[in-house]
Amino acid sequence: MRFEGKVAVVTGAAQGIGEAYARALAAEGASVVVADVNEAQGARVADEIEKAGGAARFVRVDVASPESTKAMAEATVGAYGGIDYLVNNAAIYQGMQVAPLIAVDWDYYKRFMDVNMHGALLCVRACYEHMGKRPGAAIVNQSSTAAWMAIGFYGIAKLALNGITQSLARELGPWNIRINAIAPGPTDTEATRTIVPPPILKQILSQMPLSRLGRPEDLVGILLFLLSDASAWMTGQVVNVDGGQVMRP
Repeated sequence: MRFEGKVAVVTGAAQGIGEAYARALAAEGASVVVADVNEAQGARVADEIEKAGGAARFVRVDVASPESTKAMAEATVGAYGGIDYLVNNAAIYQGMQVAPLIAVDWDYYKRFMDVNMHGALLCVRACYEHMGKRPGAAIVNQSSTAAWMAIGFYGIAKLALNGITQSLARELGPWNIRINAIAPGPTDTEATRTIVPPPILKQILSQMPLSRLGRPEDLVGILLFLLSDASAWMTGQVVNVDGGQVMRP
């Protein structure tokens, strides 16, 4: 119960990795805001956390909207009195278009970047003043190993998110807010199964030292570490959890 009395906002928590994050934080005592654009699934996750004895509520948010992210922060403070942790997990991934940069529909590309890149920044802008009032405040952004693999606009968004993480580490340090990122490798979620063709996924796994798909549970431990006081002198870091897919010096 290391997060008892703490308040966490997890975006994109209606399914997949974000859902695992929300459940883990609630199990450790945090009051969790399940923030997502999917109302039915988000409400389900919050309800199941409550039935399991945790504290959670669903708040609808479009992370690409300054007004919506501000409303999310205000709803959280209204419900729980403050914000200690922000997990920027929301992204367009499941069902995303697969197209080259030279041909992707321009309106789709801009919407994609507004969610996958600008969304994390908008959530930080909405929450940081509330977080600066709480000791031990921390943010975790969800990156990807795609950031280092030249994988189209998805990879570009994640590479930019790494840069945003490091720039915000400098800006938020004086507020005593830490910010780091997690870069998962290929993870067994419904989104991955629908986006990556099985033959390509098999080839990717065959080249990894730990040649299996990750599970959402594999990412939970590093999330809890990065939010906890155990990482109190860490900020601006991007931590790979990827079975050795990408090894950086």
